[in-house]
Amino acid sequence: MVVMVILATIAVFVVPKFMDEPKRAQRVKAQVTISRLETALKTYYLDNGFYPTTDQGLEALVAEPNTDPVPAKWRKGGYLEKGKVPKDPWDNDYIYLSPGLHGEFDIISYGQDRVEGGEEWDADIESWNLE
Repeated sequence: MVVMVILATIAVFVVPKFMDEPKRAQRVKAQVTISRLETALKTYYLDNGFYPTTDQGLEALVAEPNTDPVPAKWRKGGYLEKGKVPKDPWDNDYIYLSPGLHGEFDIISYGQDRVEGGEEWDADIESWNLE
């Protein structure tokens, strides 16, 4: 009986911490991916003198755009590994704005709830607010 009480007490304090780990890992993965996308966009800028437009989107990092402004020095093979734009951990496309509202460009994941806004685990992950 005493052992059961001790195990129950431990479970009350330990289990909640482990329950949130997958959610935390997804948010960290989104932050890391946004940082990788930022690096690729900056390399694109160094090669071409401008960022892809919102209409060209992040797809411009893996396929040479054919709409204005057309990059003169687009890197053969693109700017992302594996030749594709990654999705966020919840299988949604990242939102890309250029020019951004908070800088040259903005990259956003709407997070676990997949809608703009939210708090805690549902909060958006934004390039200008990375931890």
